[in-house]
Amino acid sequence: MTLRAADLPPRTTPAGTPYRVAVVCLGNICRSPMADVVLNDRLEAAGLDDLVEVISAGTGGWHVGGPMDRRAAALLTTHGYDATRHRAQQFGTDWFDDVDLVLAMDADNFQDLVALGPADRVRMFRDFDPRARAAGDRDVPDPYFGGDDGFEDVLAIVERTADALVRVLAETVDPVEADD
Repeated sequence: MTLRAADLPPRTTPAGTPYRVAVVCLGNICRSPMADVVLNDRLEAAGLDDLVEVISAGTGGWHVGGPMDRRAAALLTTHGYDATRHRAQQFGTDWFDDVDLVLAMDADNFQDLVALGPADRVRMFRDFDPRARAAGDRDVPDPYFGGDDGFEDVLAIVERTADALVRVLAETVDPVEADD
């Protein structure tokens, strides 16, 4: 069973501001930036881009300030996404003050995040993937050390999950809030 709007943490950011979602992986150069780009694309297509803001980060700081992995960026570009604006950043405890929902890309990221702050705001990204529960796999695999096919697999997971997540977010955000 995938998560629903009722399963999301309550808003912590001020009313009248976008609902903020952080997508987090290890280094913020493959999985989380791919999810960031795809989610923002899907939110814009759904007319929710003024109501939901997506950002990404890594639990580690090795790549801070650097671009997305070239393979991830090339794949996104091939599929019509804009991967040029990404710069890697590291998730810190202060991020919990600025985000409503934190989505971990794998179980290790999840454990690192709940050790930093309020566990009630951290969820697994694939908890929104309609295929994840049936497969018994909640992790988005890290394609960094593999070949191009790993990035293709991650993009398919991200796109499918982003579609489901946008439907949940549409039920969560109140368009009237943005007009206040």
